[in-house]
Amino acid sequence: MTVENRIDYVEIPVTDPAGARDFFSQLMGWEFQEWGADYISFNDGRLNGGFRRAERPAPADGVLLVFFSADLERDRDRVSELGASISQDIFDFPGGRRFHFVDPVGNEYAIWAETQNEQ
Repeated sequence: MTVENRIDYVEIPVTDPAGARDFFSQLMGWEFQEWGADYISFNDGRLNGGFRRAERPAPADGVLLVFFSADLERDRDRVSELGASISQDIFDFPGGRRFHFVDPVGNEYAIWAETQNEQ
């Protein structure tokens, strides 16, 4: 049942849908469905979304998708190993820590974790 007034689907513009699929498949283990060369949908286990072909990545000052991690240092290392660049290294904020990265197709995301004393 779809619940009213909550985010139901996230669509991300990417220059390379297959590249985005490959990166997030390896990083997050998401499930994917291909709808031709220009659109690939995904499910992260809770939320559905899609990568749609675009001429350029989403603007860096646009909406930021933030993922949760139980091991921030592990995931910072993993995104680098998979070809992403760290755009802002780990920093503290009230309630946790996070870092930002730009994936291999040019979109920026963040990953956060709770601070040690809150876990």
